This record gives sequence, C-alpha cells and structure tokens, in this order.
Amino acid sequence: MTAFPWGAFGVSLVYSAIAPLTITLLTFLVALAKGVHRIVDVAWGLGFTAIALVTFAASDGHGDGTRRLLATVLTAVWALRLAVHIGVRRCGHGEDARYERLLARAPGNRHLYALRVLYLPQAALIWLVSLPVQAAQYATGPLGPAAAAGAALWLLGLTFEAVGDSQLARFRADPRNRGRIMDQGLWRWTRHPNYFGDACVWWGLFLLSCVTWPSALVSLISPLVMTYVLTQGRGKAVLERHMADRPAYAAYAARTSGFLPRRPPRTPLLNRRTG
Repeated sequence: MTAFPWGAFGVSLVYSAIAPLTITLLTFLVALAKGVHRIVDVAWGLGFTAIALVTFAASDGHGDGTRRLLATVLTAVWALRLAVHIGVRRCGHGEDARYERLLARAPGNRHLYALRVLYLPQAALIWLVSLPVQAAQYATGPLGPAAAAGAALWLLGLTFEAVGDSQLARFRADPRNRGRIMDQGLWRWTRHPNYFGDACVWWGLFLLSCVTWPSALVSLISPLVMTYVLTQGRGKAVLERHMADRPAYAAYAARTSGFLPRRPPRTPLLNRRTG
C-alpha cells in the first residue's frame, strides 16, 4: 500500500472548496430573483454532489479506482435524492418560517445578511462534512471489510431517510391528518428517521474512507460534526422546539425514541388533533 498522497489531496481540498461555494453563490442569485431564501436548502445536496464529482476528476491517477467510483456514486445518490425531495416539498410555497424569523433580525440589507449567515456558512459546512468523500478518492488499497460495512450502513441510512420522508409526505398530503402528529411507520421507531438516516450515511462514508490512519483521521470530523448538527444544531433540536407547543407532541415524545430507533410500545399512540 502506497503512502497517502498529501500533496495531491491538499490541492484537491482547494478545488472541493470552490465547488460548493460556486453552487451556493449561484443559488443565492436565484434566491434574489425569486425573493425567497428557502432554496438554500436545495443547494445542500447539490453542493455535496459537486464535491464528489470534482474530487473524482481531480483524483484521477490516485487512489483505488473502485473506491473512488463507489464514494462518488454513494454521495451523489444520497445528495441528489435529498435535493429533489426538498425542492419538490418547497415548490410553490413562500419563505420558510425559520428564515423569516432569522431575516427579521437583519441589521441592514436582508439579502446580504442571508448571504453571510445562511449561504456562506452552509458552503463551509458542506466542505467540512464531505471530507470522507474527498479522502476516499485518494485512499489506496483494495476495498475490505470496513468498506463493506460502510456501504451497508450507507444503505441503511438512505433507506431510513427516504422511507421516512416518503411516509411523512403521504401523511401531510391527507387532509384528514391536518393538526395531527405523525406517529406511523418509521416515525413510531424514532421521532427523526430522516436525521438518523443522514447520520448513518455519513458514518458509512467515513468507514469507506478508512484505509490508512491519515485518511481515517482526516475523515472522522465529518460524521462527528454531522451527528452534532442533526441532534443539537439545525436538525432535531430546532424542529422539536417548533413542535413543543403542540399538545399531542409531548405524549409522542415520551413514548418514542428521540434519535436511535427503538421498538415502539405495543399500545398505539392516540393521535389527537392539535388545532
């Protein structure tokens, strides 16, 4: 096994920083034209796809070819599914309530404030979280047990996220469920199957990059940061504060795991109306 190519990897880090920044700035221009900043969420998935493609091209001649292709495909499949899902869900709606509250605190120009506190930090976070994908492109050595475990964990995560999103979309589309708490399907096992799935995807990609100690150490920050963001940052914590004023949510939270899936109780939750 040859040494990790730090020089080539360092150059690739620059390319991979430019990719999500370009996607983010283009998204910002579209948001200005449309007058809403909710589409910044679509750029999240597109940014990861751009990094996967750019680093795959930049790493030509380095790393294991199968691992490079696998890392690129797994990242792009996850990221594009998420971008399409968010785009379809937000299509035709006004500004996201979260961003309305945020922009209401803008000390000056709302759009420049959004660029500074939404778009640019998101581009930086995409670059940081994508480190396993970038490292996997340069990791030498054939695929082994860690890569197989990573691919399996990625598949588990994608399944949880995609199925959870689909179940929630069908639930919300039924007018009879207006004001009710989603407590069916995977949502009986965890209050956040989509966030749990996200975490599994990135721990899986981390395992895919774990060939040498350098690549493992470079990649480890990614799943740690992503798990923190999902559980304590913009994910679970923010959503649960928003849901806390719904009477039925307290009962749902008391009997359903907050993150890791757990066998649901035998007695179904009485799904009461919340307004």
